[in-house]
Amino acid sequence: MSKPPLFRLSTLALLIGTALPAGAYELYADDDSHLNANIEAVFGVFHSQENYAMSGRLGEGSSSWREGYIKYGLSFDQGLGGAGTGYGAFALLSSGSWGDGDAAGFTDGSERTTKIEDAYLGWRSGSLFEALGEDGVDLSFGRQNVMVGDGFLINGDALNFGNGIADGELNRGGGYYLAARKSFDQTAILRLGGKDGWRGDLMWLKSDNRAQARSELYVGTLEHVAEAGTVGLTYIDVTDVDEQYASPAQLERDGMKTYSLRGQGNAGVENLFLSGEYAWQDTEHGGNENAWYLEAGWTFADVAWSPSVNYRYSRFSETFDPLFYGFSRGYGTWFQGEVAGNYAGPFNGNARVHHIGVRATPLENLSVGALWFDFDSLDRDLGDFSGRELNLYAEWGVTENLLVMPVVGLYQPKKSAEEGGAQLGTDDRNLYSQLVLAFMF
Repeated sequence: MSKPPLFRLSTLALLIGTALPAGAYELYADDDSHLNANIEAVFGVFHSQENYAMSGRLGEGSSSWREGYIKYGLSFDQGLGGAGTGYGAFALLSSGSWGDGDAAGFTDGSERTTKIEDAYLGWRSGSLFEALGEDGVDLSFGRQNVMVGDGFLINGDALNFGNGIADGELNRGGGYYLAARKSFDQTAILRLGGKDGWRGDLMWLKSDNRAQARSELYVGTLEHVAEAGTVGLTYIDVTDVDEQYASPAQLERDGMKTYSLRGQGNAGVENLFLSGEYAWQDTEHGGNENAWYLEAGWTFADVAWSPSVNYRYSRFSETFDPLFYGFSRGYGTWFQGEVAGNYAGPFNGNARVHHIGVRATPLENLSVGALWFDFDSLDRDLGDFSGRELNLYAEWGVTENLLVMPVVGLYQPKKSAEEGGAQLGTDDRNLYSQLVLAFMF
């Protein structure tokens, strides 16, 4: 098997729940029990006028492709007669890619797979421990999606490569951009504390994703949640990687410890948004890396369409490992730029990024926005992914269950692949377009 390149990227995990209400068809319900059927279907059509060198498979030219997945299963909760509530879920996921494959060449359009996505059980304490608040103890285990904080370091196991790289050894079944598969293969999670005040998590997470070197990690968090915002500490200890699939950078992950301090809220000022995180990494070989961001935004709530404006500065040191970051608050977090964040780079490493975002809501079921990014590579000997990108997008809730999301992007690299960048054959501006339809039942 040929070895994969240095992986410091992931695909855009479309967390449909951020735009559509959680949906389920109730199969059975009484005072203590609920059994639901859940269906989530997402399909996307994509075109990029330019290709990128990340997989080493593509040449100069354009790519057109399609991706889709259907997730279907059951979820339940069962009251335990004053002793809390049991809950769980089981779901299968069928995914595929068609056409040329994505613009970075990670998929080739031939991927088709059906596998188990969710399979977990849990227990919430209800009012058993009043000092910890309602459901102040939440214990779960199994195959499930996990997010920590703002998704800056951990937001699911969502890297979905296909047959276009490493002779297909990293194939997860298609859906690179949609990040069809997000669940960690094995988890054990203890959450302590209610919705307000002090709370924390203890987690063991095991990935079965070869593109993530099947990493095993322990995670601890401590947070204080208040009306003005949340501040938190995170500790991540990677205890094992599978050397058979690890890139040179991922070999450094084994034994690596990551510490972060984060905060998010409005500081008690209505219409203000503040967010930031500082992460510091220590490897067993003595190397130290860091990444951080600061963001501020304002919503003009009394103006027509309630427009908002955000500015963010982020910086990632030369060999910072972004771990399992993912899509959280919307486009641009934490895949910065639809072209740059998914195909061209930088991928939350060796870069400083200026970002401005504007968003408005002309109709109750329609939001539109624009995102601008300026990328500057720190050590250009590691690759010069400097450039600029503008994305225009809309989120249209056609019905309560159907969401339509068109995006147009203009990406301007400073260097072609031949000059040390990523865009193959040219440093011309790339016109990128996509249309994603998401259905939740």
